[in-house]
Amino acid sequence: MVAHAGPKTRVRLREVSVEHEVPFHDVDALRVVWHGHYFKYFELARTALLRSCDLDAGDPLAGHFQFLVIESHCRHAGPLRYGDRVRTNAWFRDYHHRVLIAYETWNLTLDRRAARGHTALATLDRDGALLFETPAEIVRRILG
Repeated sequence: MVAHAGPKTRVRLREVSVEHEVPFHDVDALRVVWHGHYFKYFELARTALLRSCDLDAGDPLAGHFQFLVIESHCRHAGPLRYGDRVRTNAWFRDYHHRVLIAYETWNLTLDRRAARGHTALATLDRDGALLFETPAEIVRRILG
C-alpha cells in the first residue's frame, strides 16, 4: 500500500501501473488524445489491477461472480499528445458495497498529471442478481 499525500490522506490498496506510448490512432487532427480514450487507458490499468488479485474475467471466481461498471468518471488535467509516454496507476479505494477503483494518468514526457478518475463496479452473482455487499471471496483476494 502506498499512502497518497494531500489534505485527505487515502490509502492506495494494491496499486499497479501500466505504461505505454500514445499511438497515432488515439489522437485527432491536432495530435491531441480524444477525451474518450482516457477511459481505455483506465481500462488497461483496471485489468492489470484485477489480474494482480486473480479477479480478471478468466480467473476461477469468474464462474461465480461478475463485475458490472455502474459509474465512471474522468477529470482531465492536461492533454496527452501523439508520442507522449504515459503511466496509468490503478488502485482499490473501496470494496464494501461496490468495488471502487481509482486512477491517475501521468504524462511522463512532460512530468505532469494528465487525468484522474474512477470506476465503480457492482457485483452480480452467477444468475445476474445484484449483490449489495461485496462477497467475502472477492474481498479476500483484494486484501491479498
